[in-house]
Amino acid sequence: MKKRVIAWMMAVAVASVSLAGCGGQGDGVKDEKTAADGQTTSAETIKVTDGEAIEDQTADEAGSASPENNETEPILVEEKGTISVTYVKSPLNVPSIVEKDQKILAEKFGELGYDISYSDLTTGPEQTQALASGDIQFLYAVGATSVILAASNEADIKIISTYSRSPKAFKLFGRDDSIQSPEDLRGKKVAGPKGTILHELLVAYLASGGMTEADIELVSMGIPDAQAALAGGSVDGALLAGPTAYNMEKDGFPVITDGTGLTEATIVVATSGAYIDSHPDEVKAFLEAQKEVLDRIEAEEASAMEITAEETGLTVEAVKEMYPMYDFDMTIRDSDIDAMKKTVTFMKDNGMIENNVEIESLIWKAE
Repeated sequence: MKKRVIAWMMAVAVASVSLAGCGGQGDGVKDEKTAADGQTTSAETIKVTDGEAIEDQTADEAGSASPENNETEPILVEEKGTISVTYVKSPLNVPSIVEKDQKILAEKFGELGYDISYSDLTTGPEQTQALASGDIQFLYAVGATSVILAASNEADIKIISTYSRSPKAFKLFGRDDSIQSPEDLRGKKVAGPKGTILHELLVAYLASGGMTEADIELVSMGIPDAQAALAGGSVDGALLAGPTAYNMEKDGFPVITDGTGLTEATIVVATSGAYIDSHPDEVKAFLEAQKEVLDRIEAEEASAMEITAEETGLTVEAVKEMYPMYDFDMTIRDSDIDAMKKTVTFMKDNGMIENNVEIESLIWKAE
């Protein structure tokens, strides 16, 4: 093969010299540039690197070759602006952590002409409000509770995939061992984020003992602040998840309950119906990226554990211990729909929403 290529190149060189002798000076310069660039006007383009000949696409396939200088113009991608995606690490969102580290969404959206930015909004109400205002395009990990609350308030929101299910990762901690039942929480102060899966866990736990949220004092605050409040002794209980919960448990704080039997802790991926209608390619690209992230974690699990440990400040051993609590399959299962329907009933019965929400109407199905 090499001999045929070398013979062919010598023939081209001889032909070039002959043409240069017949043409003017300008044509000779042009031919020298063509030879130097390794380009020809033949139907097949050959690239030569370190003496090796590599067959490339034909001029017809290139489609943009200029007849004057025989140079192929680069394919330009129209710049379309920035797509904003939420970046939520807690409780232990390995897919989000790996995706950002590996720049998978950046690559997918870059092919469509977009830059990507990550939002640091982590609570459900903040996320759904930002989606409604158009400040964020994709909620990459938002509690089904928050989606239902937004939909009940007539927000334009659609679920495009499942993010995770992890009831064991969401926990209610006590300051000491004095709280053994819902009744022991009566009149006590509990800290945690309202309108979230953790909030649902608390209300469900109280309901299991015939109590309501009115029987305690719920102080609304984020997970880090709730941890600090419990550690400092200013509250009697705290709603925690992820690395924070892991560390508190290791520090000896008792777990009153986790989400098992109280909530399915369904986390989803959402965007707006209007965005789906106007940007179907972008939604498709997001879902392709989500699938690629999960495939990469499965193929390179050890690397994913290390990346997650570095980002969360946990040890690799801790990440490996927590990881089995999570199911990151992105498929929207019938069991997910049933769980969200139960959440709707639960939220309505406990006065968390006023209007009923049809879960099927929230789920977007690709055509």
